[in-house]
Amino acid sequence: MNPNPLTDADLDRLEELLEADVFEGEAMRLDEAQAMLCAVVSCPVPVPPSVWLPEALGPGLEAGDSPEVIETIELLMRLNNDIAGALLADETVAPMLYPVDETCEEYDYAAWADSYVYGAGLAGDWYELAGKHADDLSELLEPMFMLNGMLKEDAEKSGERWFSPAEEARLVADIQDNLPVIVQTLYNFWRAKRGAATVQREEPKTGRNDPCPCGSGKKFKQCCGRPDKLN
Repeated sequence: MNPNPLTDADLDRLEELLEADVFEGEAMRLDEAQAMLCAVVSCPVPVPPSVWLPEALGPGLEAGDSPEVIETIELLMRLNNDIAGALLADETVAPMLYPVDETCEEYDYAAWADSYVYGAGLAGDWYELAGKHADDLSELLEPMFMLNGMLKEDAEKSGERWFSPAEEARLVADIQDNLPVIVQTLYNFWRAKRGAATVQREEPKTGRNDPCPCGSGKKFKQCCGRPDKLN
């Protein structure tokens, strides 16, 4: 059990600190930091704070002797521990979501999913690390790419048929409702692999012009090897 879990007041303080002048507007929002850490603690290989803290805080991290920076780091480390403990206990994590605009009628699931995908990339190429289970992983990650719009973008670029507006809205709403379970399932996917054996490449490294291991039929560089994806 985490001996020092974050309270609502701690989360409010962290949110305030991430917007502090010392970070010059380069720090992640609280929702983005949470999403990134959900991916980081799920990663098949360890991602140390020395890797993810600069991504969360940007150049402001260099002012390490600032009381605000020190406090922010402490709260982020506790948030990381809270998330890791919850996922390990199969308790799921409720996503912190910001409204898209002042009406608060719609929440920014796209930013959350984008930050999760970004955090996953900090461990390297998840598909490559999944080896023969890359197809299973691709299916588990598909909801994230649905939320951040990448699936639709890829379909439009390749001229593939996309869902009707009504069907797309229904699918997105279903993913939004089940996002905590999706995050937990991705964590459990890697936990099962870690329990079976040390995660390592099970297949030769995919060349940029080779068929993508996710089974899309595209070249790796045009699919999972794109810079804006996991690697």
